[in-house]
Amino acid sequence: MKRREFVKTTAAFTTLSVMGQSVLSGTLLKPQQPIGLQLYTVRDQIKENLEGTIEQVAKTGYTVVEGAGYNNRTFYGLKPGEFKSLLDSVGLKMVSSHTNTKSLRDNADATFEDAAGAGAAYVVLAWLGPNERKTMDDYKVVVDVLNEAGEKAKNYGIKVCYHNHDFEFQTLDGMMPYHLLMEKTDPELVGMELDLYWAIKAGHDPLELFEMHSGRFPLWHVKDMDNTPEQNFTEVGNGIIDFQKIFDKDEEAGLKYFFVEQDRCNRPPLESIKISYQNVEKLN
Repeated sequence: MKRREFVKTTAAFTTLSVMGQSVLSGTLLKPQQPIGLQLYTVRDQIKENLEGTIEQVAKTGYTVVEGAGYNNRTFYGLKPGEFKSLLDSVGLKMVSSHTNTKSLRDNADATFEDAAGAGAAYVVLAWLGPNERKTMDDYKVVVDVLNEAGEKAKNYGIKVCYHNHDFEFQTLDGMMPYHLLMEKTDPELVGMELDLYWAIKAGHDPLELFEMHSGRFPLWHVKDMDNTPEQNFTEVGNGIIDFQKIFDKDEEAGLKYFFVEQDRCNRPPLESIKISYQNVEKLN
C-alpha cells in the first residue's frame, strides 16, 4: 500500500477496509493481548456499588482494566494502594489510567506516583475541553504538556499517552490537529491510545495510521459502531467494524493493551460488557 497523505479524508467512507464486516466474520485469530475493559463503560454501576461492580467485571472474564475515576489523588474514592488491593482480590490489574490536562500540567508528579501505586504502566490524557482546542496554538500547548509530562513520567516507570475522539481529525486553521499531535510529540515520551470507533467515524482508516506511525499506538479502545445512519455505539461484534483486519496489524501498531469500551449502552452495561467479551473471545 502506498503511503498516503495523513490529511486526506475519505470520500467514500463505506469502502474503508475496516468497515462492513462483523468481528465474527472470516478467519479469526485471537488477540495476543489480555482482554481489557475501560471502566467508564460501567461508571454508573461503580457509583452505586464499587466492589460489586469490580467483582462482576472479573467474573465476566476481563483481567485488565483502564481507570476513568482518578480525582483528588484517589481512584474511585480509594487511595492508590487500596484500589490496587481491591483489584488484586478479584484477579484484576489496572494497567492504564485516564486523567486530564490539569493533572498532567500542574500535578504531574503526584499523578504518576498515584498511578504507579495503583499498578498502572500508562497515564492517558483522555479528553480536551472545548476551551482547550479552539485553535492550533491550543494544540501546540497540549503538545508541550504531553512532552513535559512524558519526561517526568519516566521517573515513575509510566508512559504518557493521548486518547482521541473525532475532533482531532477535523481541519482547524487549515491543519489537522491529530497530525500535529503525532508529529510534534516525542515518540520516546508520548504514545497514542487510538480510539478505533472515533477515528473511523471521523473518516480515517486505522491501518493507514499504523503504517504511517508504526509503533506509536500501545493502547487501543475497541468499541463498535452500529449499522445505522447515526453510527451509534454498540457491543463489540454486533456492529460493522472489522476488528480482525485491525488486530492483524497489532505488531505494526505497537499494541500492548486494548480495552473494550461502550460510551453508551442500550441494555444494562454489565450485560453489554459480557456480550463484547464473549465476541472478542471468539477471535479464536
